[in-house]
Amino acid sequence: MKDSLVTVFGGGGFLGRQVVQALLAQGARVRVAQRNLSTALRVKPLAGLGQIQFVAADIRKPASVANAVAGSDVVINLVGVLKGDFDGLHHRGAANVARAAAAIGARALVHVSAIGADAESPSAYGRSKAAGEQAVKAAFPLATIIRPSIIFGPEDQFVNRFAELIRIAPVVPVIGAATKFQPVYVKDVAHAIANAAADPQAFGGKSFELGGPQVLSMLELNGWIAKAIGRKRSLIPVPASLAKLIAVLPGGPITSDQLAMLSRDNVVGVDARGLSALGVAPTPLAAVADKWLVRYRRHGRFAGRAQA
Repeated sequence: MKDSLVTVFGGGGFLGRQVVQALLAQGARVRVAQRNLSTALRVKPLAGLGQIQFVAADIRKPASVANAVAGSDVVINLVGVLKGDFDGLHHRGAANVARAAAAIGARALVHVSAIGADAESPSAYGRSKAAGEQAVKAAFPLATIIRPSIIFGPEDQFVNRFAELIRIAPVVPVIGAATKFQPVYVKDVAHAIANAAADPQAFGGKSFELGGPQVLSMLELNGWIAKAIGRKRSLIPVPASLAKLIAVLPGGPITSDQLAMLSRDNVVGVDARGLSALGVAPTPLAAVADKWLVRYRRHGRFAGRAQA
């Protein structure tokens, strides 16, 4: 990867910043492309002189994408949303990126999808991810498809969201309590993506499902978080009928589409290629989460693990 120019769509996001760091460590030159560049600027101090550049781009606009990938050796697409324009970003936008990568003769394209990608998914999110994968493969057959489970890390909107709720609420309702996840560390996903981009001969045209070493139900995950931050809480599974009512409330904690996503487990398939195939050892949640979950304890880093 040394001196290769890698364009990363969504490189300023939660996962993107870690991917950019992994690429920089490999000696690549990185171009961060996204609509709002304000968050992306945080990675600038980590790069050497002339090693990083920034360009505003919207993957829903072909001309914008073509401008962003011009002269690139490798293209990586990390763009994704949990609500909003699913088709525009996950499907049509992904197709635009793949076509542009093919048009410039990029030697590698890495497309980040999700384990929930399925044309028959009950959620629009899952269906749009599947449509995106299909469009990418049609335009760039040797693209590498990365399908992570839930990604955790210091700035995630999953573990941290539950930790904050557990911190403030004596009774915690748990929607989708039985749904299983295989949380995967953001740095592991980033290194896997960087490794895939570096060796298209080995990984091109293949799909990988990334999960951590533990499979936890939503209820078990909340229980683990409560223990980790030293809070004794009553965790109450929310019945499906009540969850459906909550999901239609304006500004509610979950949308109807997100609830539909919870109707299926989010774990790595038995026969799927995983992190190890990309040269990455999975990191347990317990090995790293304490570094940032400490802020949710009653007395912060001075609290140890005393139960509140």
